[in-house]
Amino acid sequence: MSNIPLKQSGVRWLLLAFVIFLADIAIKFVVMENMGYGWSNRIEILPFFNLLYVHNYGAAFSFLSDQGGWQRWFFTAIAFAVTAMLTYWMSKLPAKEKWNNIAYAMIIGGAVGNVFDRVVHGFVVDYLDFYWGTYHWPAFNLADMGICIGAAMIILDGFRKDKEPEQKES
Repeated sequence: MSNIPLKQSGVRWLLLAFVIFLADIAIKFVVMENMGYGWSNRIEILPFFNLLYVHNYGAAFSFLSDQGGWQRWFFTAIAFAVTAMLTYWMSKLPAKEKWNNIAYAMIIGGAVGNVFDRVVHGFVVDYLDFYWGTYHWPAFNLADMGICIGAAMIILDGFRKDKEPEQKES
């Protein structure tokens, strides 16, 4: 990674992170203001998808949600550290390198959206419920989707670069 003027770096992609953050917070606000809490108040949308309003005291997909409360600050600290690291990496990438900048921005937007919930509410608001038959995937939100999609993009990028032939200088 080289030194790139800030205006030409991937930091410009933080606007995408901000859009993801705003969309996530806006949806959560609408859910909290207009839906009853809990599974019994779900709105059936499709034969495999419901909207609902639940609290998640853990991380993505309710990971560690049954712990005593320490996880709130632990996940907040991780989100701040990851956000700082990815922002630093974006500052070293050219803005035209879209794939990684988009991946980093999606993770940052999702992480900040969930941190906002943890700090303001003490829990993360989840509202997406996908299921098959009687099996329900743990409820999640737009922020979780941003984090997962961004992480998948980073993993895919690793495979993509391994398959590119090395260019030899002539």
